[in-house]
Order: sequence, then C-alpha cells, then structure tokens
Amino acid sequence: MTSASTGHPSARTLGELRASGHVQRSVKDEIRNNLLTKLRAGDDPWPGIVGFESTVVPQLERALLAGHDVVMLGERGQGKTRLLRTLAGLMDEWTPVIEGSELDEHPYEPITPAAIRKAANLGDDLPIEWRHRSERYSEKLATPDTSVGDLVGDVDPMKVAAGRNLGDPETIHFGLIPRAHRGIVAINELPDLAERIQVSMLNVMEERDIQIRGYSLRLPLDVLLVASANPEDYTNRGRIITPLKDRFGAEIRTHYPLELDDEIAVIEQEADLVATVPTFIVEILARFTRYVRDHPSIDQRSGVSARFAIAGAETVGAAALHRATITGEESAVARVVDLTSIIEVLRGKVEFESGEEGRETEILEHLLRKATADTVRAHLGGIDMAPLVTALESGEPVVTGDRVTASELLKSIPSPDTTTPVVDAVAERLDAADGGERASALELALEGLFLARRISKEADDHGVTMYG
Repeated sequence: MTSASTGHPSARTLGELRASGHVQRSVKDEIRNNLLTKLRAGDDPWPGIVGFESTVVPQLERALLAGHDVVMLGERGQGKTRLLRTLAGLMDEWTPVIEGSELDEHPYEPITPAAIRKAANLGDDLPIEWRHRSERYSEKLATPDTSVGDLVGDVDPMKVAAGRNLGDPETIHFGLIPRAHRGIVAINELPDLAERIQVSMLNVMEERDIQIRGYSLRLPLDVLLVASANPEDYTNRGRIITPLKDRFGAEIRTHYPLELDDEIAVIEQEADLVATVPTFIVEILARFTRYVRDHPSIDQRSGVSARFAIAGAETVGAAALHRATITGEESAVARVVDLTSIIEVLRGKVEFESGEEGRETEILEHLLRKATADTVRAHLGGIDMAPLVTALESGEPVVTGDRVTASELLKSIPSPDTTTPVVDAVAERLDAADGGERASALELALEGLFLARRISKEADDHGVTMYG
C-alpha cells in the first residue's frame, strides 16, 4: 500500500511494515536485483551515459552483480563521476528507516545503541519513515585536508562534556561513510587522500566496523563504496596504499569516446547552448577535440576532457547570440566565423608538453583548420563548387564576421543566377532550413574552398573576414 500524497509506502510503524510483507535487502542486493530486472526488461540502467556501452558498462554491471566495491580509473573528463551518480537509480525507490535514527537504520535491524534501545522499548509501535533513493547517495571530493573524522568519525567533545564516558560508543560523531549506511558513498579523486586517512578506511571496507580514538565499534555497515581516480596517480605516484587497492573488488578503466558519433552525442547532450549550433559545427568541435587528444605536443597523461568540446560549443553559441543581439538578427545561429572565438577560451584547458611554449595558439589553430577540412570533405564532397569559385574570381568578395547578419551574408554572394544552385545543394546536404542555417552552411563551404586553396581569405582586426 502506497501513500498517494508522498509516493512512498504508507506503513508508519514496525508492526505495519511487517504486516505489509516488506522484505529487508542489503544495498548490494537491491542494486543486483534492480539491475537484473532492468536488463531482463530491456531498459537502459545507465541513462545519459554515452560511448561506454560495449566497454565500461559490461564491466561495471558484472562488478555490481558480484557485489564488489568499485574504483573507476580514468583521465579527467571521461564521465567517471557521471557514471557513479547513475548508481543511485538502481536502488529501491523508497526504503524504511527508524524514525530519527542517526544512521538511517532498517527497522528490522537497528545497529546503534540508541536505536537498539528504542526498538526494544517500543516493539511493533516503533515509528518509521521513508527515505528516497536520491537521499541514499553520498559523495565526497577527496582533498588533502580531509580528516579521519570527516570520513569515519570522531569523539564528540560535547557528549563527553555532558557526562558520558570517553569509551562509550554513544560519544561518537559519525563521519560520512557510517552515515551512508544502507546507501552508496562515492569518493572522487581518492589518491588525494593522505595515506593515514586511507588507512582509516581499511576496516570499513573489509570488516565493516569503525575504529576511533583507540577503541573499536562493531557496526554491521551496509554500504557500497565506490571511488574515482586518475590512473597516473593510481599507478605511478603510488598515492593509493596497497591494502586499500586490494580491498576494492573491481578496478574499471574508463576512456574518452571511441567513435566520432559518440563524441558528438556527448557534446549535444551536455552543452547548455544559448543559440542554434548546427550539427556540422558540433562535428568540427568533436573532430578538433580528438585531434588535440592525439597530438604529440599535448600532455597525454593529463588528457583532454570532454568539457573541452562542451565549453567550445557553448562559446560558439554565445558568439552567435552576441552577434544576433548587436545586429538585431532574428535568430541566433552559429557559423564557422564563430569558431575563431574558441581558441583563447580553450587554450587553458590543455596541458602542453614542455618545449611548446609560445606555440600553443598556433597548434590549436592548425588542428581546428584540419577538423574543419575533414568536416567539409565528409559532408560536401561531390558538390560542384566551380560556379561559386568562378563568381568569386570575377565578382566582389563575400564578407562575413561577428557583426554580419545571415541575410547580409547571403545577399553578398556574387552572380546569384549561377551560384544559387550551389548554395541550395550545400544547404540540402547540411539540412539547413532557414536563413541563419543556410548562411552557416554557405560559410562552411567557403571555408572549405579556402582550406583547399581554391579561394583566398582575409581577416582584419575588427572581426571582418572576406572570401574572394
């Protein structure tokens, strides 16, 4: 029976919970059973995760079915944290807890002295409340100043001052991991924890008890512990102590998108765009990102985050909105000319090898041109551009820039009788419908002709570019 107002089951006492037939399950059993249910039904257990379908996801699913704690290894911006956060969706939507209990204990199994006394005194009248699965996922960014008290717990001086014995378990202020009892706790960038802090996690992971200030408190903690780490920290600098590495049941390596389509899908999914950014512009950014990752001048150990391309798409969209606002253009649509704005924005997101000082902008501009040329070949190959080239040779140049509207750009094409069929073919190939998208498609064609050295291009310091 479910409460209509809250969505959770309506049982309010231990007796009502027993009468409803509720069965207690550990958090790992919950995840295992719910994952199997989704897989049998053909549902996607990993919404929003792109590019890991045949590599990372099968490994993670096997680890969860085995009931293992998991550490995810990968360079920055590979989606480790995003993947870990989806684990919350595999827990039961609602779970009962003892009302007011410090560690959200199950009514069938109180574990702290206060909850045990309360359950013994009240019996079936023990009041319960319900926790949503979103409240059972805890996350901690490991920082060098993290203490044992933050993760495991410490003696609460206020409780000692109130007259309790120092050895009394009820003097403990519990840390993040015990408070994640019956849930998931994720620790990001685990190697950044000091080694003595990592030692404090050993008993929690293996024996599921906690040791604080010289005495041990046996707590049958029900926790799935997951963590993320950079493989360089993990393997080279030795920042994760060996006993802790040994206690993780599964070590899973993540990666950047292997296919171009996956790279594009990530950008389109994650970027918060303030203007229309045509798919071919997104594709240029995706190809650009992949070239940057593979370039020998880039520090491969630090990687090139997916945020690199996402920030690029958002910057291009902002440039289009800026132009539309200044010029009064009806719709804001990104064009190739807007790509010039991303180099300075993205340069700080890339770590270059030593010896490349002063060449950063030159390298990125070269790779952006290469990505643009590849996109032109992929989409506009086979279109006869000769009439457009001839018109540019004999007529006025086509002027574009960050203050040139789409309509002005389209009107500046020379010899419209012969060039309009070319523009129509380009627009059709790129699915460009309205004027803004047609102008963007035309600009891609012009840039392609320039990169193929069939026309010239001149840009001044005022954001004006001329093709002719």
